[in-house]
Amino acid sequence: MIHITLPDGNIKAFDKGVTPMDVAKSISEGFARNVISASFNGTTIETVTPLHIDGSLILYTWRDDAGKTAFWHSSAHVLAQAIEELYPGSKLTIGPAIENGFYYDVDFGEHSISEKDFKAIENKMLEIARGKHDFKMRSATKAEALSLYKDNEFKTELIENLEDGTITFCDHSTFTDLCRGGHIPNTGIIKAVKILSVAGAYWRGDENKPQLTRVYGISFPKQKDLTEYLHMLEEAKKRDHRKLGKELELFTFSQKVGQGLPLWLPKGAALRERLENFLKAAQKKAGYEMVVTPHIGQKELYVTSGHYAKYGEDSFQPIHTPKEDEEFLLKPMNCPHHCEIYKSAQWSYKDLPKRYAEFGTVYRYEQSGELHGLTRVRGFTQDDAHLFCMPEQLDEEFKNVIDLVLYVFGSLGFENFTAQVSVRDPKNPDKYIGDVANWEKAEQAIINAAQDKGLDYVIEEGEAAFYGPKLDFMVKDALGRRWQLGTIQVDYNLPERFDLTYKGSDNESHRPIMIHRAPFGSMERFVALLLEHTGGNFPLWLMPTQAIILSISEKYEKYSEKVLNLLENAEIRALVDHRNETIGRKIRESEMQKHPYMLIIGEQEEKEGKITVRQHGGADLGMISVEEFTNIVKEDIKKTLKSF
Repeated sequence: MIHITLPDGNIKAFDKGVTPMDVAKSISEGFARNVISASFNGTTIETVTPLHIDGSLILYTWRDDAGKTAFWHSSAHVLAQAIEELYPGSKLTIGPAIENGFYYDVDFGEHSISEKDFKAIENKMLEIARGKHDFKMRSATKAEALSLYKDNEFKTELIENLEDGTITFCDHSTFTDLCRGGHIPNTGIIKAVKILSVAGAYWRGDENKPQLTRVYGISFPKQKDLTEYLHMLEEAKKRDHRKLGKELELFTFSQKVGQGLPLWLPKGAALRERLENFLKAAQKKAGYEMVVTPHIGQKELYVTSGHYAKYGEDSFQPIHTPKEDEEFLLKPMNCPHHCEIYKSAQWSYKDLPKRYAEFGTVYRYEQSGELHGLTRVRGFTQDDAHLFCMPEQLDEEFKNVIDLVLYVFGSLGFENFTAQVSVRDPKNPDKYIGDVANWEKAEQAIINAAQDKGLDYVIEEGEAAFYGPKLDFMVKDALGRRWQLGTIQVDYNLPERFDLTYKGSDNESHRPIMIHRAPFGSMERFVALLLEHTGGNFPLWLMPTQAIILSISEKYEKYSEKVLNLLENAEIRALVDHRNETIGRKIRESEMQKHPYMLIIGEQEEKEGKITVRQHGGADLGMISVEEFTNIVKEDIKKTLKSF
């Protein structure tokens, strides 16, 4: 007999050789029908894998992320089979599951593929899926594997790097692929597929190697799920921050300035300034001090911090000065500079905590193919802060930062989020710097704070920064997509590397603990996600223009200016549309510009000293006084802008 521990802590005894599907059936036949993948003692396995030792078993359905991964990984096999049958002679390479769907990189040889071929591939995939072919894993020797792929240099390269005795294949239908495992029971579970796009991709991401064709797809267990997903994609296109940024005149890019270096237009710069002022006001209440650091630093600064070893190859090349052997780097992170600010004075335990904040621009060289609007750029501004505290202050300071992050999210409409405690990967200790005991203390401090604050959190191994664990906030946007926004990190390592100290009550020198935090993260990325989450309809307190005054004709311009002055005196951001256009056109264009309120002025409004108010989206508030409108705006702002 073996003993299987389930996620709820329940332990059940089974005969040796029991499979995950057998365990699922012992729970309930209905549950078993939905199980599509499993993991045993932390390793992904098939639902038909025999179990021979005691261990912990997790059973996954489509609702679980791991279940989706198995589903999409299996679908990539079906895609590969369809390509092999439709395009004889094509060479398959790799085809993983990704966050939404899967892809397969293929050398199509003499064939070419475009959007007109998508339907044929989808039909072939569904034909294969309807065969309800079981996915079966089997082992193979290195010689057997090399023989099978003797005409495929890509698979051969992969096999050459594997150890004999560790090579496995997955078979289904008439198709075989090199694979480590993690599949759904059979192809019949795949009910709906869509080929989304094709793109060029270098073999193993190396631009010096052959270029392949990457075929992206997605699949679902129900047609309804695919329909909903495609609808979401259409909505996403409408909300694409690159499209909205152009329409709302927020930012632009220039090839002459350089890829990945955004240029903020006047409206975008004003938007950024409001976001900065919003956070600065909250930081001031929380006891932060603003600092400013240069855009470059000596190479030795980043060698000391460890950033050079981790980011050196991904950063811009060093800047050389006329002085021999003197090198500077564009700043990849603000924290080393803040460490030096802390070190510029002697501190006592009575002075701590010290909280330094900066909207500091940093630079990292991203590959051109990875750049994407504002979400992936080469120069970006972080709403960075670094707190230096005593060990006994860590818990309170960390919780105070959590409160600040929640305030930011609440004021900007990000209500749906979970927290992720990102810790080390125990299998790859070389990825991290610092003492293991300090890592353990830091990780436990974050877990305790998350629990005390009642956060809905998960622990993710391998997601920590190289110098310390962190608490990441994973936000769901209006389209149900998950984004990492806001991060808080505990760091015992940089204070050690920079030899930071404070004098304790015992008159001895002690090492402070450092907290890194950035509620926005990158200002560029935050604005992009906020644009897509709101569709450009920002909270009223943040809107560049809160009201636009539309006069029916030139006769009412004088009254329009009077209304504008009254609004400006009430600190409402407004402007007058003086153009000689019809009121209908002005309203349509104002709707496109996402102006929250349109104030229409004509003969009756001027006569009664009032305004006719129309909200974005078409709601008509009727004719009211400017004072009444001012109160409406202030109440609207009060609802969305939380107190801190």
